[in-house]
Amino acid sequence: MPSLSDVDEIVHEPSPEFVESTNVAAFMREYGIDDYDELIARTTREIEGEPNSGIDWFWDEVVEYLDIDFFEPYDTVRDDSDGPQFTDWYPGGRINAAHNVVDRQAADEASREDTAIIWESEPGEVRQMSFEKLATETGRVANTLDDRGVDPGDTVALYMPMVTEVVSILYGCLAAGAIAVPIFSGFGTDAVATRIEDADPDVLFTADGFYRRGEPVALKPTADDALAQTGGVETVIVHDRLGSRNDGGLDLSWTDGRDEWWDDAVMSADDEYETRSLPADHPAMVLYSSGTTGKPKGIVQTHAGALVQSAKEIYFGFDHQPDDRFFWLSDIGWMMGPWTLLGNHTFGGTVVLYEGAPDHPEPDRLWELIDRHDVTTFGISPTAIRALRKHGEEWLDGHDLSSLRLLGSTGEPWDPESWRWFYERVGGGECPIINISGGTEIMGCFLMPMPIQRLKPCTLGGPGLGMDIDIVDSAGDSIADEHERGYLVARDSCPSMTNSLWSGDERYIEEYWSTWEGLWDHGDWAQIDEDGFWFLHGRADDALNVAGRKVGPAEVEGALIDHDAVNQAAAVGVPDETTGQAVVAYVVLDADAEPSEELERELRERVGVELGKPFRPREILFVEEFPKTQSGKIVRRAIAAAYTGEDLGDLESVENPEAIDAIEAAR
Repeated sequence: MPSLSDVDEIVHEPSPEFVESTNVAAFMREYGIDDYDELIARTTREIEGEPNSGIDWFWDEVVEYLDIDFFEPYDTVRDDSDGPQFTDWYPGGRINAAHNVVDRQAADEASREDTAIIWESEPGEVRQMSFEKLATETGRVANTLDDRGVDPGDTVALYMPMVTEVVSILYGCLAAGAIAVPIFSGFGTDAVATRIEDADPDVLFTADGFYRRGEPVALKPTADDALAQTGGVETVIVHDRLGSRNDGGLDLSWTDGRDEWWDDAVMSADDEYETRSLPADHPAMVLYSSGTTGKPKGIVQTHAGALVQSAKEIYFGFDHQPDDRFFWLSDIGWMMGPWTLLGNHTFGGTVVLYEGAPDHPEPDRLWELIDRHDVTTFGISPTAIRALRKHGEEWLDGHDLSSLRLLGSTGEPWDPESWRWFYERVGGGECPIINISGGTEIMGCFLMPMPIQRLKPCTLGGPGLGMDIDIVDSAGDSIADEHERGYLVARDSCPSMTNSLWSGDERYIEEYWSTWEGLWDHGDWAQIDEDGFWFLHGRADDALNVAGRKVGPAEVEGALIDHDAVNQAAAVGVPDETTGQAVVAYVVLDADAEPSEELERELRERVGVELGKPFRPREILFVEEFPKTQSGKIVRRAIAAAYTGEDLGDLESVENPEAIDAIEAAR
């Protein structure tokens, strides 16, 4: 991300009519809150004359305000007697997320026929599912689990493509009290095996495969190889996505007594199920971090926490309206998949799912999809937008995107040019970009603009409602009001904050609570400008240390992307005899630009001018693409290892490993 001077302009200013129409404005009117600053203070700070803090007040009040339904009321909003690290939210209460997101909608005559899911496959098949049908299939999944001896608290893995069945599997697990373990569909054998070994599921749901860039991608053979390493899974239920059961898809191996087809196991089961009443802190999911560095962490999310947080963010941050059609390009294995489903279905909203690549068969695939399904809210990563922008603006021509009300983004810092392109060309200069940042660890956002706010390019607005966030220096002292770059921390917990890892407390405390006493260390660089807008500068643990001076790779990348010829950039630190570490940058050029020594000099000088001479890249190398995860994140560690010749490590999360060969060849 570039310096704040590069984004010091109000670009989006919502109209008074729009502001007054939003859900967050209605909430403010209800409680006599006059402006945004007062809203954040009211939901996060101590309240004068009140026994409880704003945190307690908000997370208590929002349950009733959003009509979250508990089977039995909780005794108190939270018990933090063991410290924020181990806060018990809604103790004494009993709830089930599945009851809130599917049972109630299906039981209501006014909403049971409403569309819960619109699914589009890469080859172009479209399928819709009502809440009534979703409830029927959810009940079948829950009965299938009961019939196979899965008890509340047992784990069930989902290694599935983005098809409608994945929703009923997730909700069926929740209804039965089983702990869902979503696994990214793009993972290979070792990554799947690592997660299965850690979570130890009794049942694995998978598919024969799915389509990606026009070709079938095998899932069950990968699952078989993973299970050969780990064992333990007693039942594998296989969805026939490609027609393999009747010899129309893949040639699959089959383990009798373990493997069952979806139609035999699930579709023959009873569709009526009494959703279980569970303690508020009953685990709903174990969500794994992406694993791009270190051993993946199993993040434990509870029924109450995951539900209340995602519902709050969809309703207020994304201003949920009854006719919304919400599409976020993601996978069930990443937090954004369950977050999208739970948050929207709490209010009977429609979620759009897409199976394939964002630029297949042509770069306008997403613009076609938005037009075809009248999508109102569209979320995507900055890297994916940069890649689509590179194809040229002509791919947007002829597609009606006027249904869009809001845009969303997450995953990494923006560059101003791509942010503006997204805002102006995709959103028509009217849709706010709700640029969010949080993570799997909180199943939500520490930072999130409200739709009532003005926006500068790349900003994340400010703290989410009920999120006590700060910026501190290396000593843990707040520097937020000094407008200096520092470390993003949380000073308190929230209902969706994991209070341990699946593997236990030791790593949890070490990862998040050991840097400063009583502060959650999120690992990001953050800064607030003079006008109160929050910005991120990338991961603090990715900092480039050149002769004792540190800078985030996102800042180097931002300086490079500022150049008209550059579409994407990746900066890594490599060993240097003189300075200890030097910067090496790889760039992907725009379609009409050509590599040259002169361009390389221009880019090096540009970084030197913006960030200082020590951070001028030692080398700038031109490539066609970067290794990325399916969610669009650049895998910098693989780029650095390819440059230095070190072991590349686990590449299972990399969608296009062939890009690493080009990285190595560019030296």
